[in-house]
Amino acid sequence: MNWVKKRKLPATKAIKYNGSPCLSPDSLWNTLHSSFNTALHRRVDFNILNKVEHKPCQIWNSFSRYEFRSAIHKCIDTSTPGPDRMSWCHWKFIIKNDDYLSKIINIADAYINLGYWPKYFKISTTVVIPKPNKMSYDNPKAFCPIVLLILLVN
Repeated sequence: MNWVKKRKLPATKAIKYNGSPCLSPDSLWNTLHSSFNTALHRRVDFNILNKVEHKPCQIWNSFSRYEFRSAIHKCIDTSTPGPDRMSWCHWKFIIKNDDYLSKIINIADAYINLGYWPKYFKISTTVVIPKPNKMSYDNPKAFCPIVLLILLVN
């Protein structure tokens, strides 16, 4: 990834899973996927939802220009971009124009009012990085997944 600064990684042995080293991209994928998504195939008792107290629905207040701009300006320009390659500095530049900002706010409000979130905004990229100061990096738990989302969702 050309937007990530190169880091010197510690010398490692192959990651092991169930006593076997991961020597191919497929075995590494399966190992990391099963380690980081441990709740993926767990049974869920949906009856617990019947015990949740119902709250009255509230009306969504539209974003204000000030609110939108202040939320974006708090973000760090050097954050790694998501799958759309848009960084916060791009968004900051775009929303300087009031017409563009109005259109973005209208789109965001429309999605919320319709109760629809496009598939495009549900796409993510996961980067697996080593946790610092581990004695050994041959265990999948010595790594941490970082999920990068399309910026409008943040």
